[in-house]
Amino acid sequence: MKNIFKYDKETFLLIDNDIIQPDDQGNYEIPDGWTDIPFDPGLYLPKFFPDEKVWKETATKDYIESLLPPEPEASEIELLKKQNALLSYQLARLQKEVASLKGDGSS
Repeated sequence: MKNIFKYDKETFLLIDNDIIQPDDQGNYEIPDGWTDIPFDPGLYLPKFFPDEKVWKETATKDYIESLLPPEPEASEIELLKKQNALLSYQLARLQKEVASLKGDGSS
């Protein structure tokens, strides 16, 4: 058995995947609108280009991104770590400012 792929004759977009059984001699005939050229399984909207004998991606970046799962939200621990880092930075900045004011007042 050999996988062949059916594509629309006008748009050349993949329609479905089917299997053709070879005859007793192992030969098979590929019908019009089908190809035995496999496509990359990573394609979202594969389109066949018969002149080049290649499948190409036709999905837009926005379409592909719409299919991807959303980014997971930060956990409470991650949020607390970020908040702690920000507060530590602010505290260090304030300590530096106080030290410079003390230095300026005693001169």
